[in-house]
Amino acid sequence: MAETERPQLYLITPPEFDLDVFPDRLGRVLDGAEIACIRLALATKDEDRLARAADALREVAHARDVALVIESHLMMVERLGLDGVHLTDAARSVRKARKELGSDGIVGAFCGASRHDGMNAGEGGADYVSFGPVGSSPLGDGTQADRDLFSWWSEMIEVPVVAEGALTGDLVESLAPVTDFFGLGDELWRADDPLAALEALIARMG
Repeated sequence: MAETERPQLYLITPPEFDLDVFPDRLGRVLDGAEIACIRLALATKDEDRLARAADALREVAHARDVALVIESHLMMVERLGLDGVHLTDAARSVRKARKELGSDGIVGAFCGASRHDGMNAGEGGADYVSFGPVGSSPLGDGTQADRDLFSWWSEMIEVPVVAEGALTGDLVESLAPVTDFFGLGDELWRADDPLAALEALIARMG
């Protein structure tokens, strides 16, 4: 990616949200900033709850020409009229997902901080690879995806890369030249004004 291009924005929903409130919050962010993609990342395995959330967010996203992918639930993509899937098992399911969704569906793969998994996911047909967390997070095993990984990836690999997880203004400033997307979730939704929080991070992208 050219050094002068600003990374695109990729929104990640909270693991749990109120269907009466969150779609409007999301809509306000979409109306105030240019967003490339949204990931429905509910923690629940309840299909009915997932379907209702997907229906509500699809309406908000597609009205604004923004793609909506769902985390992990490959078999629900076509049924719910979504744009693709975000896989959380590195490269393991990428080929299957690509076969299932054809060339038009979005297939993304979260690969932690593993260069090897990222390369395998790219070879398997992933449209993007995400690495993270880039900041220190109480979740996970303490592994962090550092700037060197993104720097190497952006020089050597053509598959777009997403930086996500515990992003701060300083990290955004540091990673902006070496990532294609920033995946933003809690960084926005825990703020009283998610759009203002997003604008503050965009300002650090240079």
